[in-house]
Amino acid sequence: MTTLGLATSPTVAPLLAARLISSAGVGFGQVALVWGLKELGYSPSEIAIVVACKGLPAVLILAGGVLGDRFKRHHILAIAELAAGASWLGLAACLLNGRAPLAMLCLLTLLSGTAYFIFLPTVRSVTADLLPPDRRHAGNALVGQTEAVGLLTGLASAGVVVTTMGPAFAAGLKSAMCGLSMVLLLRLDTSVRRTVTPGPIADLAAGWRYFIAHRWMWAMTLQFTTVVIATATFAEIIGPLYMSQHRHGADAWGMVAASEALGALVGAALVLRLKPRRPIPLAVGLLTLTALPMLLIGSGAAVATIALGMLVSGTVKAMYLVLWITELQKTLPIEALARVNGWSILPAYFLTPIALAFAGPLVELNGPATAAIAIGTNIPIASAIVLLSRSWHPRPRLA
Repeated sequence: MTTLGLATSPTVAPLLAARLISSAGVGFGQVALVWGLKELGYSPSEIAIVVACKGLPAVLILAGGVLGDRFKRHHILAIAELAAGASWLGLAACLLNGRAPLAMLCLLTLLSGTAYFIFLPTVRSVTADLLPPDRRHAGNALVGQTEAVGLLTGLASAGVVVTTMGPAFAAGLKSAMCGLSMVLLLRLDTSVRRTVTPGPIADLAAGWRYFIAHRWMWAMTLQFTTVVIATATFAEIIGPLYMSQHRHGADAWGMVAASEALGALVGAALVLRLKPRRPIPLAVGLLTLTALPMLLIGSGAAVATIALGMLVSGTVKAMYLVLWITELQKTLPIEALARVNGWSILPAYFLTPIALAFAGPLVELNGPATAAIAIGTNIPIASAIVLLSRSWHPRPRLA
C-alpha cells in the first residue's frame, strides 16, 4: 500500500484527521495561554505556576496506559479530548471576562493536563491496533506528518488570531477543535482482543517488568526526560518571555514556534524513507540537536536564526519519535504497548511541572537568555551519557 493509499484508508483516515485538527488546537492553546495571562496582568512567576499545573497530573500517565491496554483505545482518546475541550472552554471564558482568580486558572489547566496525560500513552499505541506490523513504521511517520501540519497551521495562525481577535477567541478555537477531534476518533475501530491481568495494579506491574527488561528503553528515558523538561520550559515560559522582553509580540513567537512544527513535517517525511540498521543510537544522537534554539536564544541570536534552530529541533524530534515508537511496537506485545509507553514518559512529565515552577523565578532573576543556556546545556550532557552507556542491544551485521 502506498503512502497515499494508507492516508485515505478508512481504517486510518479518521485518526489522521483527528490528529490534524487536535494538533492545530495545541498551537492555538500554546500561544493563547501565555499571552492571555500576560493580558490579565500576571507576573512570570504566576504564569509559571499556571502553566506548571498542566503537568501536575503526570502520574496519570500510568492510568492512561492501563486504560489504553484494557479498553478500546479510540474510546479512551475520545474521552480525553472531551475533557480537554471542556477545560479550554472554561479558560476561554476566564480570558474573555478579563479577570480570573489564579486558583481558577490553575484548576482549569489541571483538568487540561489530566486529559493530556490520559491521552498520551494511548495515542502512541493506537497505530498498532489499526495497522499490520509491516505498515506501522509508515503509519507512525504519517501520523507524525499529520500532527506536524496541524501544529504548524495552529502556531502560524495563532499569533495572528491572538493579536487581532484576542487570546480568549484562540482558546475557544482550541476547545472547538478538541470537540471535532473527539467526533472523528469515535469513528475508529480498535476492537483488538487483549489478554489482561486481574487488576490495574497487576497491569502496571506487568508493564514495569517489560520496561526494565530492556536497558535501551530506560536509558532513552533519561535523555527523553531531560529533553522534555528543557523544551517545555523553553516553549511555555522562556521563549515567549524572551520575545516579549525584546518587544516582539505573539505573532513573532507564533512564527518561531511554527518553525519547529515545519521541522516536524520535514522530519516525518525523512524518516518515512529511513530504514536504519541501528535506530536507537541514531535516535539518541539526533535528539541532541533539540538544544540548538535554546543556545541560540542564550547567545542573543536574531529571531530568524532562532526560527532556524527551531526548524532543526522539530525535524529531529519527529524522526526520534517515529524511530522510538516503531521500535517499541517491534519489541513489545500489542497488549502491553500503552503501559510501557506510560512508564517511559512518566519521569519526564512528572518532573516538568517542578521545572516550570522554577522557570519563572529563574527568568525574573537572571533573564530569559541565561535561563535558556542553563536548560539547553543539559541536553547534550544527557545524550552523551546514553551514547557512552551503549545500552542498546547489539544487532548482527549484514553479510
